Amino acid sequence: MQSNDNGFNVTKSSVKTSVTRKDKDSLTEWERVQLARLAGRPTSLEYIKLLFNDFIELHGDRYYGDDHAIVGGIAMLSDLPVTVIAQQKGLSTEDNIYRNFGMPHPEGYRKSLRLMKQAEKFGRPVICFVDTQGAFPGIGAEERGQAEAIAQNLMHMSQLKVPIITVIIGEGGSGGALALAVADKVYMLENAIYSILSPEGFATILWKDASRAPEAAEKMRLTARKLREEYLIDRVIPEPPGGAQNNVDFVATKLRRAIIQDLKILMSKKTVNLVKDRYDRFRVIGVFSHSKSDFDQFESSAQAEETKE
Repeated sequence: MQSNDNGFNVTKSSVKTSVTRKDKDSLTEWERVQLARLAGRPTSLEYIKLLFNDFIELHGDRYYGDDHAIVGGIAMLSDLPVTVIAQQKGLSTEDNIYRNFGMPHPEGYRKSLRLMKQAEKFGRPVICFVDTQGAFPGIGAEERGQAEAIAQNLMHMSQLKVPIITVIIGEGGSGGALALAVADKVYMLENAIYSILSPEGFATILWKDASRAPEAAEKMRLTARKLREEYLIDRVIPEPPGGAQNNVDFVATKLRRAIIQDLKILMSKKTVNLVKDRYDRFRVIGVFSHSKSDFDQFESSAQAEETKE
């Protein structure tokens, strides 16, 4: 048995045999959660290697230090210079300790913001990769201003004068993910997840029972296709049966094509329109409208309740 970062036990071998061999259209929400967390799932650095040329990593936030949970630098996408920022999980136990299991500290988010401002200065688009269960909640991170660092990213990304594309490749957990996801276009890999907290956390809060995480996953609508239905993301990048680890080149090819296609459109926009469209995109999230019949039904119900009182 292995314990994931939420303390919920998952048998690694059973995940590989029961989930990775299923037809992908028959996967449940919980099974997609398991695929998103799979130990062998490709990491950000693997996608960077496949998508870009001449990647040069840049380090440090110029305030405190470097954070190995976030990798950032400049690279070439075909003949276009871009800034790449990515949350990076480890490939082994030792590497996971080095990467803090993909949970960034404040200096990671401040490094990200430094690179975004540099990209803005030189007119480079920003490509972000999200793969984290959440920002690191340790005492040191809180003392160094974790919430403030995330908030600064949200504010500045909403105003950045160059295109931003974010790809959620595995787990997209809470504000730790959103701090790299205030983008013009947000993609998710087919078996990635994106939510305010883990299914285990949801089940613990709602039912005081983490073992009901599979049930919680069904209710949370945290998978790519469900979020696309809600217009919370822009593209679902297909994966091969069993997950991205079975053919990462296939996923990278689809992803590269989507990024290039959308960058051509985004880079043709006037700066003022680019920023306004991004801002409006996030302002309308959660806004919905009712038909007149819905309002009439609501009014009738309210009047009936008043009569009872």
